[in-house]
Amino acid sequence: MNEHTRDGRLAEAIALREQGAPDQARERLLALAAALPDDAEVAYQTAWIHDVLGLEAEAAPFYERALHDRTTLTETDRRGALLGLGSTYRVLGRYAQAVDTLRGGVAEFPDDGALRTFLAMALFNAEEHHEAMTLLLDLLATTSRDPRVQRYRRAIEHYARDLHETV
Repeated sequence: MNEHTRDGRLAEAIALREQGAPDQARERLLALAAALPDDAEVAYQTAWIHDVLGLEAEAAPFYERALHDRTTLTETDRRGALLGLGSTYRVLGRYAQAVDTLRGGVAEFPDDGALRTFLAMALFNAEEHHEAMTLLLDLLATTSRDPRVQRYRRAIEHYARDLHETV
């Protein structure tokens, strides 16, 4: 398949997903993924459509394939694939893999609040409640536009570092 045909078919499948026709998009993406098994972008889009359809178990191998080569995906797609895979692992009850994947995503993209939020959820599921709460409090303190939260930002950041502190 030449690049022009690949790009056209991929664009068509993405448009179908965006237009609310996920089953049709899935058919096209599965065909593309079969024809282009080493194409990270096709794998990512195929994983995404499976997530849209609530087929997380089927999504995971496509996310894994998409992330296999660290250089192929755009930064935006890589962020999405890391979040998607970590979230998928969490939903499947594979909490250790979720935490590892999302920690890697946060290490690579420390400014990404969505990755940090999903990591906090996975940490909660892995019974790492203190770290989950610390992440969420830090995220709240640094991203909230609520003036009442900002008024107490320093205190929230302080207690986020040690929730057990007492006097």
